[in-house]
Amino acid sequence: MTADTGPVLYGREAELAAVSQLLCPKSAPPGIERVVRVTGGPGEGRSVLLARAARDFPGEAYTVDPPRRHVPWSGARALFTALAPSGAAACRAARLARGTDGIAAALAACLTGRGPVLLCLDDFPLWDAHSRAAFAAHWRAPGARGTVRVGWLVAAAPGRPLPAADAAPLVRLPRLGRASARALLRDATGGRAGPAVAERLLDEAAGHPGVLVEAVRRLAPGVLAGTTPPRGRLVDDAVLTTVYGGLLGALPVDGRRLLGVVARACGAPDPEGPPPGDPDRTDVRTALALARSLRVPTETLDGLVAAGLLHLRDDELAFPDPFLRRAAVHGGDATRTGTRTRTPDRYRDEEQGQDREQEQDREQGWGREPKPAPDRTVRPDHDRVQARDREPARERTRLSGAGAAASGLPDRHERHRADRLGPPPAVRARSAAARGRTLVTRGFAALASGPVMDAHEAFLQAAKVLRDREPAEAADARFLAMEAAWAAGDVGACLAALDLAPAAPGTERAFADGLRAALTVRPDRARARLAPVVAVGAVRDEPRLLLRAGSAALVLGDVTAAARLHGRALARARAEQRTSLLPRILEHLAYAELRAGRYARAGHTAGEGLRAARATGQPNSAAHQHAVLALVASVTGDGSSVAEHAERALAIGRPHGLAQAVTLAEWALARAELGGGLAAQAAARLAPLVRPGPRGGHFALRMLAVPCFVEAAVASGRVAEARGATEEYALWSDFGIDRTAPAQLARCRALLARHGEETSRWFGEALRRHEDGGNDFERARTLFAYGTWLRRRRRPGEARGPLRDALVTFERAAAEGWARQARAELRATGAPGARPPEPSALADLTPQQQRIARLVADGATNQEVAARLTLSPRTVDHHLRGIYARLQIRSRVELSALIAVAGPEPLSWTGPGPGAGH
Repeated sequence: MTADTGPVLYGREAELAAVSQLLCPKSAPPGIERVVRVTGGPGEGRSVLLARAARDFPGEAYTVDPPRRHVPWSGARALFTALAPSGAAACRAARLARGTDGIAAALAACLTGRGPVLLCLDDFPLWDAHSRAAFAAHWRAPGARGTVRVGWLVAAAPGRPLPAADAAPLVRLPRLGRASARALLRDATGGRAGPAVAERLLDEAAGHPGVLVEAVRRLAPGVLAGTTPPRGRLVDDAVLTTVYGGLLGALPVDGRRLLGVVARACGAPDPEGPPPGDPDRTDVRTALALARSLRVPTETLDGLVAAGLLHLRDDELAFPDPFLRRAAVHGGDATRTGTRTRTPDRYRDEEQGQDREQEQDREQGWGREPKPAPDRTVRPDHDRVQARDREPARERTRLSGAGAAASGLPDRHERHRADRLGPPPAVRARSAAARGRTLVTRGFAALASGPVMDAHEAFLQAAKVLRDREPAEAADARFLAMEAAWAAGDVGACLAALDLAPAAPGTERAFADGLRAALTVRPDRARARLAPVVAVGAVRDEPRLLLRAGSAALVLGDVTAAARLHGRALARARAEQRTSLLPRILEHLAYAELRAGRYARAGHTAGEGLRAARATGQPNSAAHQHAVLALVASVTGDGSSVAEHAERALAIGRPHGLAQAVTLAEWALARAELGGGLAAQAAARLAPLVRPGPRGGHFALRMLAVPCFVEAAVASGRVAEARGATEEYALWSDFGIDRTAPAQLARCRALLARHGEETSRWFGEALRRHEDGGNDFERARTLFAYGTWLRRRRRPGEARGPLRDALVTFERAAAEGWARQARAELRATGAPGARPPEPSALADLTPQQQRIARLVADGATNQEVAARLTLSPRTVDHHLRGIYARLQIRSRVELSALIAVAGPEPLSWTGPGPGAGH
C-alpha cells in the first residue's frame, strides 16, 4: 500500500530495520561497500521493501530493474545510465566496467564527490550473465574502494541464486503475523469486511500478503460484508492461479505438467476443506510412475528441485509452499488439456527479435532465466514510486491479469517476472540428448574462441540436461565446465561444476572429490583421492581419460607423471587423427614441462601447440601457447620475443577471461624485467599477481610466482611486502604440492634474513633441498643469488664457485639473460676467463640510454649530461643504473671500453626489450 510518505509495509518492520542497520551501521568508514541480499516469493513484498529502504536511506538511492533487452552488459549499462550525469559519462563508465579494474573503476567515475549512495538491484538473477559476473566479482573483492560509501540491496525470488559476496547477510521475507495481516486486510478493505469473513480470510491466506489482497479484490461486496454466504473457499484456485501465474505460466510445458503431476501425487486438495498446513509429501518413485503413466517427461525434475519449487529429501518430494501445490494442480491440468498462457501482443515482436545470447539461453530449456518485461524503467527510487502512485489501476495490470486493489494497494505479484518465456516449440520438440549435445557444441565453440565463462555456462547446462539420459556425456560436460572455469580462475564456478551431481563410482568420483578438496585447500584428501586417478590413467589409452589423469598429476605437483601422461595422450590423439584435441593436449603438456623447469621442451611443445591452434581455429588455446612461449623467452633473455608473445596472449586472454594465460604472460614480462636488472619494475608487475582475491593472479599460479616477487621486491626495497608473501608461501609449501617449493622458500628466507650467519644458513638449506627438487634452473638461480651475496660481503673467493655453477646451468638452459648477469658477477670477483659483454648488447638500450651512454663514455659527468639533454641529474643517474644493469657492467671505465670496441658509428635501436622506456 502507498501513502504520501511512500510505500507502506505490513509486518516487515524487523526486516526493514535489519536492512537499514546492515546498510547504515553507526560507524562505517568511507569507501566500504556493504552488500545485503533480500529474498521473497511472489506477492510477499520484496520490491516494496526495496522501495521503502531506498526512501529511508540517508542519501541518494536508485532502484534498477532488469533492463528491457537481455543482451550482454545491458544490466551494467542500465545502472550507469541511472548514476551518470550524462549519456557520455554513462558510456564511459560502461567501458570502464569491462576493463581491468571492472565495476570499481566505473563506480568511481560516476560517484566521486557524491555522498552515500544506495543501489537497489531488483530481480538480479534476471540480469544478463556478463553483468551478473562483473558485479559478483566486484562484491567478492574485499576492502575499501574509494571515498564514497556505497550500499547494495540485491533482491531475488526464492530458488534463484544471488551471486553476491559469500559473507553478505541474507534477509528473508517470512509470512505475515496475524496482527500484521489483520492491519493489511483492514486497509485493503477500508474496514468493510465482516468479522467472520475477516477471520476466515486471515486463516485461508495464512499470512501471505499477495494472496490476501487478491482474495479481497475478487470477493463480491456482499460476500466481503458477510451478508451473502460464500461458495467454497475465499482463497480459491483462481486467486492462487493469479498470484502464482507468472511463475507457472512461464515454466517449460514439461516442467509445468510435471509439477502438476507431483501435486496430484501428493493427494488432490479438498476444494471445500481448509488449506493444508505442512506441505504434503510423496515418494519420488510414485510421482515418477504417475508421470510416466500420463506420458509426462520427467527430465525437468532436477530443474524444479534446483529452482526451489520442490524439495527432494530421502527419496521424498515435497512442496515448500502449499499454495504453490494447489496452483500447480490447476496449472498442470490446463497444460495437459492444451491451453497455455499467451504472451501479450506488445511483447511478441521482442520475443521474435531475440539476439544471439537470448537465443542460446532459450535453447537451454529448463533452468533458463526469463527475459524481464520490456516496460520496466530505471530511475531514482522516489520518482518511480510516485509514478506508480499516479498510475491508474488498469495500467498496472500485467501478464497474470491482476490489477490494483480497490483500496489503492499496488499489485505486488505483477512484479514477479519468473520465466515468462519458455523455450520455443522447436527446442521443446527435441530430445534431452539432442538439446544437451547442442549445448556441448556451443560450449566447445566458446571454449575455443569466446569468453570461457560462456563455455562454462553452456557445459553446465548440458550436464544438467544430459544427466538422466546420457550420464557419461553429462560427466564429460561437467568436467569441461570445470576446465573452463579453471582457465578463468573462478574457484566458485569450478566447485559449482563439480557439485552439480554425484559422480559415478570409480575414478570419476575420485577425480571430482580430489579436485574439490584441492580447490578448498584440503591437500591431504586431494592427494588421497587423486593418486589413484594418476595410477589408473597410466594403463589407459583414451586421450580424454589420459588428459584427466595428467591434470590430476599436475594438481598433485607430480610434473614427471603429468608430462608422461600428456605425452601418451598426444600420441594417441595423433594416431586417431583427432586434430581438434591436439591444441588442448599440447597446452597441458607445455604447462607440465614448465613446472618441471624444462624450458626448451616447453617452448618446443608450445610452438607446436600454437601451430595446431591456428590450424584448427582455436585462438583461446593459442593465447595459452603464447603465454608459455613468453615465459620461455623470459628465461632465454629474448626481450623482443617476450614482449611479442605476451602482447598476443594478453590481447586474447583479457577480453575472453583467460586468467591463467594472462597471469603467465604478466609473469613472463616481470621475469624478463628482473633478468634485465629492472627489479623495481618487475616487483610492481608481480605484486598484483601474488595478491589474493578476484583481482589477483590465477589461483593455481599465484603461489608459483611468489619466489620471483620476493627476489624483485627485496632488490627494490619492498621488504615488508616480500616478508608477508613469504609467510603465505611457507604455508603453501607445507602442503607438499610443489617439490621445488621448500628450496625456493629457503631462498626467500635467505634474501630476507637480517644477519650474515642467518643468510648463509638459509642459502645452504636451499641448496640442500634443491637436490630433491629436480629443477636445475631454480637451483641455478639460488646459486647465483648466493654467489652475489658472497661477493657483496667481500668474499670473492667463496663466491666464484656458486657463480660458476650457476653460469654453466644457465648456459645449458640457454638462459642468456641470467647467464649475462652471472658473467658480470664473475668478472666482479676477479675470476679469470670471464667473458666481457658483447658490443652488440648496446643495441638493447633505449635511444635515451644510448645517448647517455655515449656522453658518459666521452667523459661527461652526470650534471653535464643533464644539461646537454635537458634532464635532471637524478634522471640521468637512474638511466645510468639501468644501463649498467642491462649491460652487466659496474663502472664508467667498463662502459667506455665497451663503446670503444663498438666503434664511433651511431648505435642502432632494435625495439622495445624488457623495460623499454627507461
